[in-house]
Amino acid sequence: MTSSKEALAHPASSAEAAPGNEPGAARGAHGRGTQPAGTDSWRSRLYRWDMKASPYVFIAPFFVIFGAFSLVPLLYTAWYSLHNVQLSALDNQTWAGLDNYKNLLSSDFFWNALTNTFTIGVISTVPQLLAAIWLAHMLNYRLRGSTVWRVVMLTPYATSVAAATLVFVLLYSWDGGMINWLLHFVGVEPINWRESDWGSQFAVSTIVIWRWTGYNALIYLAAMQAIPADLYESAALDGAGRWQQFRHVTIPMLRPTILFTVVVSTIGATQLFGEPLLFGGVSGSKGGAEHQYQTLGLYMYDQGFMIGNLGKASAIAWSMFLILLVVAAINMLITRRLRKSQ
Repeated sequence: MTSSKEALAHPASSAEAAPGNEPGAARGAHGRGTQPAGTDSWRSRLYRWDMKASPYVFIAPFFVIFGAFSLVPLLYTAWYSLHNVQLSALDNQTWAGLDNYKNLLSSDFFWNALTNTFTIGVISTVPQLLAAIWLAHMLNYRLRGSTVWRVVMLTPYATSVAAATLVFVLLYSWDGGMINWLLHFVGVEPINWRESDWGSQFAVSTIVIWRWTGYNALIYLAAMQAIPADLYESAALDGAGRWQQFRHVTIPMLRPTILFTVVVSTIGATQLFGEPLLFGGVSGSKGGAEHQYQTLGLYMYDQGFMIGNLGKASAIAWSMFLILLVVAAINMLITRRLRKSQ
């Protein structure tokens, strides 16, 4: 009896435990809530790798698509611009060096397209941005149904180029068009908008103005709403009216935004293609019977896909690219001066 009581009072030691049963300390070491050795370090390494690699994985699709559809074609265009290449025989390439660029500089059609691009860009950009600033200034005040007006202004931008241009073709029709019908009431003879020099450029410019004015107005409106209200209150206390507030407060604060829209509009004018192509109809790629509204985009399309001279068309494309680089450099210089002046 004594031995049995002592056995119950003193449990068996680890050495005397039954086979397969671990001691209490060993069981506690691997109990619930603990992890095997090395798990923490593995998870920490995985976390660090995730933090470093995830941003690159997220932006990788953009660079893949950009490289496949922008960078590679750009390099191929640069290669073609240094060769004599025909659209019907892409494998037959002969080295031309800078001959395609020299031919462009001596071509009257190139300088005509460059001049038309500049004039249409000026005619479309200046009224467009002025109207956009005025519309944004009107919407910046509390108007009834301002949200509806913002949606209405953005509707032309959402309209396709083809649909908008075809409507303007009907408006500027020489026989039965609404524009000539309205001009008849003020004693102006009907104008053949497609065949006249300034008339055709003005007609193409109105399409651009109609499509992009609302878009730029919303950009200006967002910039106006970011101007601190304290500036307007201080100007009002000094006796400044709405026009003086707009001139001395709004416009100076909008200078970076105005510069941005000017650069973007210049880039769009340099690449203008769809509006003049559809406006001209059959002779759209030529920019009219006398190339009176042929832009650089149309000239490149005409040389590359209508005539089939891909080498010259590639040289035109790179000339447009160099023009845009010059515009970007001018933008950078003006931006730096504005920052220094502030």
